[in-house]
Amino acid sequence: MRTASYVIFWAVTAMVVIALVTMPISLQAHLIAGTIVVGAMVVLKFLRPYGVWRLIALGLGTAMVLRYVYWRTTSTLPPVNQLEDFIPGLIVYLAELYNIGMLGLSLFVVAMPLPKRKTPPIDLANAPTVDVFVPSYNEEPELLATTLSAALAMDYPADRLKIYLLDDGATDEKCNADDFAAASAARERRLALQKLCAGLGVTYLTRERNLSAKAGNLNNGIAHSQGELIVVFDADHAPARDFLTETVGYFGQDPKLFLVQTPHFFINPDPLERNLQTFRSMPSENEMFYGIIQRGLDKWDASFFCGSAAVLRRTALETTNGFSGRSITEDAETAITLHATGWHSVYVDKPLIAGLQPATFTSFIGQRSRWAQGMMQILMFHRPMFKRGLSLPQRLCYSSSALFWLFPFARLTFLVAPLFYLFFGLEIFTASGAEFIAYVLSYMVVNLMMQNYLYGRYRWPWISELYEFIQSVYLLPAVVSVLLNPSKPTFKVTAKNESLETRRVSELGRPFFIIFAVLALGLVATYWRIITEPYNADITFVVGLWNILNLLMAGCALGVVSERPEGRGARRFAVKRRGEIAIDGHKARVVTENVSVDGIAVRVMSRELDKLPVGTNGAITFETTIDMPPAALPVRVRRVLPDDKGLLLGCSYEPTEPVHSRIIADLAFSDAENWSRFQKARRHNPGVILGTLRFLRLAIFQTSRGLSYFFGLYRLSRSTSRPGAAE
Repeated sequence: MRTASYVIFWAVTAMVVIALVTMPISLQAHLIAGTIVVGAMVVLKFLRPYGVWRLIALGLGTAMVLRYVYWRTTSTLPPVNQLEDFIPGLIVYLAELYNIGMLGLSLFVVAMPLPKRKTPPIDLANAPTVDVFVPSYNEEPELLATTLSAALAMDYPADRLKIYLLDDGATDEKCNADDFAAASAARERRLALQKLCAGLGVTYLTRERNLSAKAGNLNNGIAHSQGELIVVFDADHAPARDFLTETVGYFGQDPKLFLVQTPHFFINPDPLERNLQTFRSMPSENEMFYGIIQRGLDKWDASFFCGSAAVLRRTALETTNGFSGRSITEDAETAITLHATGWHSVYVDKPLIAGLQPATFTSFIGQRSRWAQGMMQILMFHRPMFKRGLSLPQRLCYSSSALFWLFPFARLTFLVAPLFYLFFGLEIFTASGAEFIAYVLSYMVVNLMMQNYLYGRYRWPWISELYEFIQSVYLLPAVVSVLLNPSKPTFKVTAKNESLETRRVSELGRPFFIIFAVLALGLVATYWRIITEPYNADITFVVGLWNILNLLMAGCALGVVSERPEGRGARRFAVKRRGEIAIDGHKARVVTENVSVDGIAVRVMSRELDKLPVGTNGAITFETTIDMPPAALPVRVRRVLPDDKGLLLGCSYEPTEPVHSRIIADLAFSDAENWSRFQKARRHNPGVILGTLRFLRLAIFQTSRGLSYFFGLYRLSRSTSRPGAAE
């Protein structure tokens, strides 16, 4: 009876919505209705943004979006017999339908995300055995030493925890390659990493050949280990001490649980955050996925493996012969395969690892291209919407995750669409200026408000559009190549531990300057059309505004590809530890102020070292939170800052032994609460109006900065290339 009541309720609701959406009303009535809906959403946002009130607000917004779709479908498409207008008009219409469809899937996934879970306890007497895999390909030993040391420091019974370095950079195939230099480098790498692992007390594993990339490397680890649970950390993902205590307990609650996934937290900015200088003030791009989307997926038992910072059950992996290697995103493919066979997943919304993001725009695009191509392979190989074994919600969730990567088609369509009219006079959108403003403006405002409802503190207005824009130019050919040949892509390792020493325009930056120049010509075309065709001034004005929005986005992109010099730029976190520093025979007590993976700031509790020269070498001993052999950490003094509290020394690490890496890991990664506090400090919701104004200010400034980089560096290169310029 109750089920029948629900069916009747939703059927009646659907009929009412359809009747309201398709009701013929005047333009003035639509404007009034749109204003009322926007006002109601604003009021509901301030009063009760959660629970049923949140759903009511999203429902009102959905009605306006559907009203817009009905209008676009019935009133705005060019006549079919005018192909020069109809074909581009249809492309723009399909791009809009894609965006609206993705909005609908997003509403399903994240309208009511699952709240944070309560951590279940672990029965230490019967704790499962755990194997930790750190797959590596070309990372430096120093980076690997930090990650392995942090893994060793995790709170867990020592006799039930084993750490493995899975080295794919020194396989037998590489060590015996025909290229003598490459083979020699591989053999040297193997010896160096074997020595590192022996010093730390972890197991070194390699294999004969580099088959199936990361999936094959992980499967080789499975074949040479026995732990009940398998933990995967990327080479640059160092775990906090409580990683296992926050995750392992879930496996005791559900025998069909195959995965516990945790967020990827990064201590350095991505290229957009670094070049726009938003890292400390604005939530990172990945926080929208890990802070909201994964929680939404978790509600539908569709949270998937993200390649690192996760715990998996061995018996589940054995049912699928290990990690899937058909696509180049072995993580999501493994998850969809296991979900389809009845296994479950859990998402823990707490940062428990600290990693490094690509430092250069080129590496950033390379990483995103692999993600896009891998998800397209999953879309084509597995067809999530029709995959047997998945529930309907799981099908919708996986379809949403895969279809998202088609955004380059829509994003670039919207970029060039106004130019069809401004340059060639093509009418791809048959509507008056008043209709365009009434329907499109209300749709855009409602869309922005719905996104603000969904993502709020995790994604500011227009920032997702900027991320999509800067990726689209290069992701479009990558996605097309997969659609034409799904088996073509190969796994490419993302560069780690990069640094930028000089100011420069990215080698991938030129297309964005060309796009900016073309859009700027669109401004000229707008002015020319208004002057020469005053009878179409209203339409030209509206299309010109669309072009200006694209120009602002392109200008902001100029700032993204104008790269600032900033080393690794790792974030420092406050850590208080007592210790002692020894320099040139002098000793003094110190207290740590802050630490990172690169260095440390310590306050000297006396004036004995006031005249200390910069560049002096010393050694510091600390209180540690884990058992390890007593050792002093070598450092080099980089800054000496006397103040009224004593003397503040900024030091860089100079590790020479494995035990030094363990000290650094204990200082930098022992407390995950530091990362949570940092995230919370930049998670605030500026709202649609203030967020839009901030974006406008950002776009204008970055346009000028990008152009100054381009022309300034061009003049510099010209002057240094002239004969005698360097004399």
